[in-house]
Amino acid sequence: MFDESHLTEDGFLDGRLRILQPRDGYRAATDPVFLAAAVPAKQGERVLELGCGAGVASLCVAYRTGALPTGVEVQHPYADLARRNAARNGLPLTVIEADIEALSLAETYDHVFANPPYYAGGTPSADAGRDMALRERMHIGRWIAVMARRVRPGGTITLIFGADRLPNALIGMPPSLGSTVVLPLAARIDRAPKRLILQARKGGRAAFCLLPPVILHAGTAHEGDGVDDTMPLPRSILRHGSGFPPLELAKTGPRKKITEIDR
Repeated sequence: MFDESHLTEDGFLDGRLRILQPRDGYRAATDPVFLAAAVPAKQGERVLELGCGAGVASLCVAYRTGALPTGVEVQHPYADLARRNAARNGLPLTVIEADIEALSLAETYDHVFANPPYYAGGTPSADAGRDMALRERMHIGRWIAVMARRVRPGGTITLIFGADRLPNALIGMPPSLGSTVVLPLAARIDRAPKRLILQARKGGRAAFCLLPPVILHAGTAHEGDGVDDTMPLPRSILRHGSGFPPLELAKTGPRKKITEIDR
C-alpha cells in the first residue's frame, strides 16, 4: 500500500469528490471524468470499470447516477486507494483485484467502461505503477473483447482513448457489439482531436456514427493564468458532475445536444 506521506488529496467535480492519489504514481486528471460522463447508467444499475485505478471514474458515475459500480484493478495499492476513496466519499464501490485477461466473473453488468493505457511503446516510467497504468500491455481490441463478454444484452460499453487508437479499436470490435458512436474531444476549435469517447451497444444494429467534436476550450490559445476558458458543457461535467447528452440520441438529433449546454 502507499505510505500516507506519498499521497495527495485532490478535489474532483469542484471538490464534491475528495480523492487520494499517489504523489509520484499514476494520477487521474480529466479523462476519467469525461469517461464517467458518457456512461448512460441509471440509479441502481450495476456497472463495471476495467482498470479502475484509484476509483475516480467509478465514483463519478456513482455520484452522478446512483449506479452501483464494481472496479477491477490488478495493482493492489491502487485497489486499496479505490476502496478508501469510496469510503471517504460515502459512495458504493466494490473492487476486485484481478488481471483483466484472467477475469473470472460469472455475472454481467448493465454498462462496462474503461480508460485503457494510452501508449503502445516508448520509454518506461521510473514509477512501475504509473508505467503499468499508461503503457499498453494488452491490445485495445482485447479490452473491448473482455468488455463485450461482461456486458448484458442491450447494455453499453464505453471507452476513452487516444485518437490514434481508433483504427485498432474498430478492428477489435466483436460481432456482438453494434450501434457504435464515436465522440471526439478537441482542445480548441482549430485543433485535431487527441481523445475520443467510443460507445457501443451489445446487440445494437444501428450504423456507425462519428459525431461532431466537443470543443473543450474557447478561443485558439490559452489567454493566461487565472483565465477559465472551458466551454459550457465540459465545464459542467468537470465542475458539477453533469453527463454528456445520450450519445445514441445525438446521431439523429440537432448538434446542440452534444456540443452545447444551457448556460
